[in-house]
Amino acid sequence: MGQHTVAPSYPARIRRLIEESPFAIDTEVEVSGHPPSMASSQFLTNREQGDWAEQIIFDAINTHSSRYRAVRYGRRESLPADHPRFRQHYATYLKELNSFGKKPDLLVFPKGLNLSPSDRAMSDETVRQALAAIEVRSSSFLAEKYARFMWHRNRTAEQECLRLQSLLLTEPYGTLLRSKAPETYSLLRRASRDTFREITFRATRWSSSPALREMSRLLRDLKAQIRILHKRDYLSITPKLEDIALVNRWIQRYGVPHHYLQVFFDKAYAMSFEEILRLVSDPDCEGQKFSVERDVKNQQKTTLKIDVAVGREIVGRIDFPTHESAVRELARGRLLFYVRFRDGRGYLDATALHEEILRSG
Repeated sequence: MGQHTVAPSYPARIRRLIEESPFAIDTEVEVSGHPPSMASSQFLTNREQGDWAEQIIFDAINTHSSRYRAVRYGRRESLPADHPRFRQHYATYLKELNSFGKKPDLLVFPKGLNLSPSDRAMSDETVRQALAAIEVRSSSFLAEKYARFMWHRNRTAEQECLRLQSLLLTEPYGTLLRSKAPETYSLLRRASRDTFREITFRATRWSSSPALREMSRLLRDLKAQIRILHKRDYLSITPKLEDIALVNRWIQRYGVPHHYLQVFFDKAYAMSFEEILRLVSDPDCEGQKFSVERDVKNQQKTTLKIDVAVGREIVGRIDFPTHESAVRELARGRLLFYVRFRDGRGYLDATALHEEILRSG
C-alpha cells in the first residue's frame, strides 16, 4: 500500500520558515524594557490614526462580507505615560507578550458563529475557531496619488537619463569619456531606459579644459537622475522585524493564520504572514519587492518594507475621514495637541478577502 504524505500544519510551516530565515530571529526572546516616561503629540496622533484604520476594517468586513465577521481582539486600553497605573499597565503588557505573543487587532470568524462583537475575554478554544487573524497597520498616504507621483517621477528621470546619455556619447564628449573613463563609456553604450536603475559609476571631476568640465557636469547630472531611479518607489506593508518572534509565539499557541493589512487613506492591502516570511527569505526579491530599513517613525526599529503590489487589494476605496484637533493635559500641566479621526467608510472587496483567507487556510 502507498504511503500518504501529511501536509505540515500552519504553525509547523511558520516555524520552518523562521528557522530558514536569513534574519536572526530568536523565537524564545523575552521582551523587557523601561516604560515610556512621556507621551508626545506624534504618538497620540499615530495611535488615533491606528484606531481609525482598525475601525475602518472592522466595519468594512462586518458590513460587506456575507461569509465573515470581524471581532476586536487586540489590546485596546490605553493610558497616558503620566497616569498612576501606567507602569503596572505596561508591565502587564510585557508579561502578555512573553506568555502569549503579540495579539492581532482583529479575528475573523464564520458569519454564523455566535460571538459578541466586543468579546475581549474569549477562551483559547474560541480563538482557535477563528479563520484568520489580522494585524492592522496604518499609513499617512493616498495610495493612488502616490503611485501616480512616482510613475511620473521615474518617467521624467528616465527621459533625462536618455538625454544626458545622448550628449555624453556624442562628440566631443564621447571620445573624451572613452579615453578618461572607458568602463563608464561602455556602461553608457549599453544602457537603456529599462536598465538605468541597475547601473552605477563613479563621477570623476575633470577641470583641465572646458570640454572636460562640461563632461564632468553632465556625468554628475546623470548620476543624480540614476539615484532617483534607485530610490524605493512603492508604498509598503510594514511588519517590524522584532515583531516576527512575537507573532510566531501567538501562532504557535492558537494556530490561526495571520495577515498584515496596511490601511492608507484611500485603499487597504493585505498579505499573509506566511507569504511575508517566504518573500523576505528570497534574496532575489530584495531591492525589487522589499527592502529592510531602520524606520525613524518607529523608533529606529528595523522594518520590512514590502511593496503593496505584492499583496492583495482588500479595500478598493475609503471615504476620507473628518479630522479635528484635540488636546491632552498632562499631570504637570503640559499640553499635547494631536489629531483625531472620525467617520470614513471602507468598501470591502469581499471576494478578495475570501481568497486571501483561503490562501493561508
